[in-house]
Amino acid sequence: MQVFETFCEEDTYALGIRTGETATPNTVYALSGDLGVGKTVFTKGVAAGLGITEPVTSPTFTIVQSYQGGRLPFFHFDVYRISDIDEMEEIGYDDCFFGGGVTIVEWAEFIEELMPENTIHIRIEKDLSRGPDMRRITFE
Repeated sequence: MQVFETFCEEDTYALGIRTGETATPNTVYALSGDLGVGKTVFTKGVAAGLGITEPVTSPTFTIVQSYQGGRLPFFHFDVYRISDIDEMEEIGYDDCFFGGGVTIVEWAEFIEELMPENTIHIRIEKDLSRGPDMRRITFE
């Protein structure tokens, strides 16, 4: 387990960059945290660390966004709106998880049975007692 602390959006983004720079093929991250905690900021940093230059947006309604312009393909899932696990099969999640790219899955607890055993879990939490922008980011 590794715990990082960030104190502004730029720090969270920079941690994402470092994560993307060191990511290897078939790495899957399960990203969790409350709404507004910085999951998309972190994800944009990961994309930048992979060398992706196109804008990264949250796939809230499309379930998955894919980006091919970096050193590895990048897949960003938001499975909050998945109502049936079979939808993941229809999307072709296994091609993303095991196709040589890097994947971030927000709300992965909804599809826990599909997550690979070597998934890296990342939790982003606010600590308002230490300031409105302080985040504790735990990798497990």
